[in-house]
Amino acid sequence: MTGAVATVAVTPGLARDGEVTPPGDKSISQRLGLLLALAGGRSVLTGFLRGEDAMATLGAMGALGARVHVERGDTVAIDGNAGRLMTPVRPLDLGNSGTGLRLLTGLLAGGAVEAVLTGDASLQTRPMTRICDPLERMGADIELRGEKPGCAPLRIRGRPLHGIRYEMPVASAQVKSAVLLAGLYAEGDTTVVEPAPTRDHTERLLRALGLPVRVEGPAVTVRGFGSRGPRVRADRWAVPGDLSSAAFWIGAAAAREGMRLRVRNVGLNPRRTALLDVLRRMGAGIDVEPAADGEADWEPRGDLRVTGARLRGTEVGGAEVPNLIDELPILAVVGALAEGETRIRDAAELRVKESDRIAALCANLRAAGVDAEEHPDGLSVRGPTRLAGDAVLRSRGDHRVAMAFAVLALFARRPSVIEDVACVATSYPGFWTDLARLGGGVERL
Repeated sequence: MTGAVATVAVTPGLARDGEVTPPGDKSISQRLGLLLALAGGRSVLTGFLRGEDAMATLGAMGALGARVHVERGDTVAIDGNAGRLMTPVRPLDLGNSGTGLRLLTGLLAGGAVEAVLTGDASLQTRPMTRICDPLERMGADIELRGEKPGCAPLRIRGRPLHGIRYEMPVASAQVKSAVLLAGLYAEGDTTVVEPAPTRDHTERLLRALGLPVRVEGPAVTVRGFGSRGPRVRADRWAVPGDLSSAAFWIGAAAAREGMRLRVRNVGLNPRRTALLDVLRRMGAGIDVEPAADGEADWEPRGDLRVTGARLRGTEVGGAEVPNLIDELPILAVVGALAEGETRIRDAAELRVKESDRIAALCANLRAAGVDAEEHPDGLSVRGPTRLAGDAVLRSRGDHRVAMAFAVLALFARRPSVIEDVACVATSYPGFWTDLARLGGGVERL
């Protein structure tokens, strides 16, 4: 369902027993693709996410001098440019990928090239000053050229950078990663201090690649290589499954009393598993089987066993939010199926995702007959809701909103219509196939 805007009708149904292997982790696929494009030699990635976001990032690295070979299934080979970035002949289009655009901004800030980074209409409304401010303190030359102030397109003219100590005002893995990548091209050390722990995929990858990074409490430091940049070694990598994609099925299974679901080969990074903690305190049974092989050394992975239960509402907020931000849409849906109130707070970041997710979630929950209240920094949902179906739900072009409400539709009595679902291909091309495998029905309208 890629390309044109698509509308689907989702027929209720959920199996009592199921098994799913989620697609490769989007965040890791993008970071690996970007860093290995700088290597000298060929790297091979298995489990690479063939979604639009990750492929757009690879395409941009191809325009910067790497050669990308998309092989069968989920295997990708990358012939790196040995750190010799080429000036692209046209703007680099990152589609809907905020991660790709922000990480590339950091990477190119100290490179000896000039480039314009852009994306689709949605990406051109998302704030970029949070990335540009610390990079400009390092000496970067970045021009924000968007029609909306502070937004893409960006023109980057690579310049010599110097290391800084940057204390982030808001916890953000993308800001942290962009500054660390720029720090690889800077003179001296670059340190980022987090106000709360965020995803640490970038630090783990840098360490696994043998690059100089150290973590001391909330501070992450890289040692710069100057304008020549880092020397990255080519290698073989296996990407674990994406917990944020698996979250839709984990949430569905947790909310269906008695259902048993096995999720295979999923990433279990401690900074990505907050959803499991929340669902456990709501009453779900979740068991973890860590992988025993050496591949799990750089990124924890393994299998999950989920047992559904009669869930109870909970409150989500504070320090757990940064590591739960992508799972909040499905958690709001689970809250509609649980007993009592589920309150999500301290999540104003949802306002500036692919859509205003707080507004989108509340509008769709109400359209489905759920008692939902919008707050400036989150929302409240009261359940359990007896879902009639027959609702028309609008994704607003946001893949996580579309998938969350496809899950909600599985619990209704009659089919529901979900509009504008082509966006799902950005992160989970096989979503609709997996939905049908687990008992739901999908009809393209």
